[in-house]
Amino acid sequence: MLMKERIAKIKRHFRILLLCLCGLLVASCYQSTMNDDQWSVSESSVYSLDFMKQHHYGLNYNFKVCGDSLWLQSDRPMHTDFKGTYFYDSLYLQPGDLVVVADLAIIPEDSVDSVWVKVARDQSTMGWVHESSLLEQVVPDDSISEFIHVFSNKHLLYFLSALVVLFVLYLVRRMRRKRFRMVFFDDISSCYPTGLCLVISTAAVLYALIQQNNPSLWVDFYFHPTLNPFGQPFILGAFLSAVWLMLILSIAVVDDVLRQLSVAEAIPYLLGLLGVCMLCYLFFSIATLYYLGIPCLLGFIVWALRHYYQHGYSRYICGKCGAKISKKGTCPRCGAWNE
Repeated sequence: MLMKERIAKIKRHFRILLLCLCGLLVASCYQSTMNDDQWSVSESSVYSLDFMKQHHYGLNYNFKVCGDSLWLQSDRPMHTDFKGTYFYDSLYLQPGDLVVVADLAIIPEDSVDSVWVKVARDQSTMGWVHESSLLEQVVPDDSISEFIHVFSNKHLLYFLSALVVLFVLYLVRRMRRKRFRMVFFDDISSCYPTGLCLVISTAAVLYALIQQNNPSLWVDFYFHPTLNPFGQPFILGAFLSAVWLMLILSIAVVDDVLRQLSVAEAIPYLLGLLGVCMLCYLFFSIATLYYLGIPCLLGFIVWALRHYYQHGYSRYICGKCGAKISKKGTCPRCGAWNE
């Protein structure tokens, strides 16, 4: 009976791993496309490999308006326009509008921003705008870039929300005098929650290292995202591999928690795990900026693995209900005596 349960568990984990690997293979084939025939390129355009290298985007690149509105100047800016006061017809784009870069211009006389970008929503709606104003109001038209944009601007809000929910759940459970399980403190018999915290902490250190040592690499990834870790610079490939590992472990955590705990106990545990993961992400991101991320990560890995093998690793299985137990004696689930 015990052997059959272990075989069934291995098969279940193998199916989860196979599903995630299939997703990785599909994602590795992803490639953003640009329609080169949609807009004509003027001969005076400054589009070049140098511009693409410096600004990470170019002609025919697609954006989505994410700000309140995007103001456009209908006429092309001229080199003489900034020696006096000139007024142009203007138009506004609404949030959610998709635009494409139709032309580029360099105006050295412009003291605000010398780079002007012509964007078009359709054949009748197009205009010019400063590059600095454009990038503040748009996001690349890619779901990965949109996620990076939202998470980068609101990750602190998500962290505080997770802590508030965790604190409220703790108080409710304490008031009802019920057991409040949490990773590292009163954990379940599973290695997946500990592994998820370690992977998220590693990903946070890698992300902070990219931001600190090679910010242009992250900007280029923001404009040209991919989920394929292969063929990327080493540190970016390691970060993407950690993201995929986070996804696999998250699925395994939910599956294992729902199998070991009731729904009433599983929901607080998963929310508490989310709060701990957010805390790990924030701590190691900040610690890396002060050159303490790697030493703290190594120490955290050693402590977490040691704590798991001392308190969370299950050496036995209850002979009556099949629950995992860390030592011989009374089973915490059914109360049976094991020896």
